[in-house]
Order: sequence, then structure tokens, then C-alpha cells
Amino acid sequence: MNSTFLNLNVNDFIKGLAVAVLTSVLTIVYNTLQTGTLAFDWAAIATTALTAAIAYLMKNLLTNTEGKMLKKDVK
Repeated sequence: MNSTFLNLNVNDFIKGLAVAVLTSVLTIVYNTLQTGTLAFDWAAIATTALTAAIAYLMKNLLTNTEGKMLKKDVK
């Protein structure tokens, strides 16, 4: 079930974690392709993951059950 406007549920946090992990992996792959070496910049990876997770949670917080941004749920 989707969370209501201005509310989050457990699924939102699980999906936010998945977005953070996938974003971190893509950051590592991108940096490896750009530099040609496999190097881990943990600060950049953590910052990117945290930013992606917060952005996802903010999007879900401001979306109603119908997927409309900044609209209250119709009762």
C-alpha cells in the first residue's frame, strides 16, 4: 500500500535503502569508467547514497496514494 500525503511507511524506507545502494554502486561504476581504475572514494559514495535516499523519501513524503505531488488524499 502507498503511504498517504505527508506520511511514510516501512516500504518507503526499504525502497529508499534500495535506491541508496543502487546509487552507490552506479557511482562506483561511473568513477571506474571515468578514471580507468577501481578506486573507492567513500566520502563521495556515502554523500551520493545519502542524498539519493533523502530525495526518494522526500518525494514519497510529498506524494499522495494516487501518485500526485503536493495533493492531499481524497477521502
